[in-house]
Amino acid sequence: MTPYLIKGVSVVGAAPTDLLIRDGVVADAGAGLTAPDATVLDATGLVALPGLVDLHTHLREPGREDAETVESGSRAAALGGYTAVCAMANTSPVADTAGVVEQVWRLGREAGLVDVQPIGAVTVGLAGERLAELGAMADSAAQVRIFSDDGHCVADPKLMRRALEYVKAFDGIIAQHAEEPRLTEGAQMHEGEVSTRLGLIGWPAVAEEAIIARDVLLAEHVGSRLHVCHVSTAGSVEVLRQAKARGVRVTAEVTPHHLLLTDVKAETYDPVYKVNPPLRTASDIAALRAALVEGVIDVVATDHAPHAVEDKECEWAYARPGMLGLETALSIALDVLGPEWDLIAERMSRVPARIAGLDGHGVDPAPGVPANLTLVDPAARRVVEPAELASRSRNTPYARMTLPGRIVATFLRGEPTVLDGKAVK
Repeated sequence: MTPYLIKGVSVVGAAPTDLLIRDGVVADAGAGLTAPDATVLDATGLVALPGLVDLHTHLREPGREDAETVESGSRAAALGGYTAVCAMANTSPVADTAGVVEQVWRLGREAGLVDVQPIGAVTVGLAGERLAELGAMADSAAQVRIFSDDGHCVADPKLMRRALEYVKAFDGIIAQHAEEPRLTEGAQMHEGEVSTRLGLIGWPAVAEEAIIARDVLLAEHVGSRLHVCHVSTAGSVEVLRQAKARGVRVTAEVTPHHLLLTDVKAETYDPVYKVNPPLRTASDIAALRAALVEGVIDVVATDHAPHAVEDKECEWAYARPGMLGLETALSIALDVLGPEWDLIAERMSRVPARIAGLDGHGVDPAPGVPANLTLVDPAARRVVEPAELASRSRNTPYARMTLPGRIVATFLRGEPTVLDGKAVK
């Protein structure tokens, strides 16, 4: 394993220092380090962050390898500064058995670009009718601890309660896609002024808020862990704030696109802006940003959702919802939050790693710590060119936008996966 000496880097915004990476860990830190056998990286002006961790990634394999594979998604993640991602269960076949989650886990290990932690389905086939093999997935080689029917809400309250009770035995988490399906039937975008003007069926904010309110009560009753996926409304923030004040074991995530883009984008009828939950209003964005800073929302998660061309480049009504996110998430965080490095490390690395139970991730670079880290050039600006993305899909809402920040290098347990902004393998 090649040792690396990173010279003059700012660790999470602190004064410049040197980091020596050897045998998979940060072996030493301090000014003026030397190591004759090490490859030297000049990191003047760069910031070192603990490797980013994504709680919400769609890798599509098995079943839709035309849109993404574990390998291509892992490469996109590494280029985005990630060292670990949690892969959602809505594959084909669904990741609702020990066999499928182990397959995804092994594919991640073979790719060797990021740690891929599978998320298991809550219900068989995501059908919302009976619980999947939660215990078998937890006991598998993948050691699944988060379960979600993302893309589908666990709408049956009795079934949701049983799931929360089941995973409590091993301190697992149910991650809910909060959407009351009877309120969103046929919905095409956020319900509001823009949907009325465009004549599109609206998706009301209360469809999300009602499920979150129900589920925090269930989690409180059971004493189990609940995670709320892709929070998108100001009302949801208030429900979460009240739940946390009562001590409910609930965490929540927000996506980069819900922090930046509004429902006005639907006026273009460009299906790249169709996403689930839909883009909301400027007032929702303001509430989400404030909640992220406050800690009511715990993490930024990408909801990276690649789609094949035929599923996105079609009429709005028929387009699949979802956007790419892994390669642009840190830039969006910088655009929204500014260079608040400690906050970015907290929301994009430390806290998601703790939620997912990923030992060795989410720890600031320091002597003795596993060398899972990323180097960022905060002064750089980049134009997002879809053809240059590592993902197999091209459905990015940031095409040809100029965004701040550039990932210069990413290390996974001391091995570089990205150097000089390019994937190593």
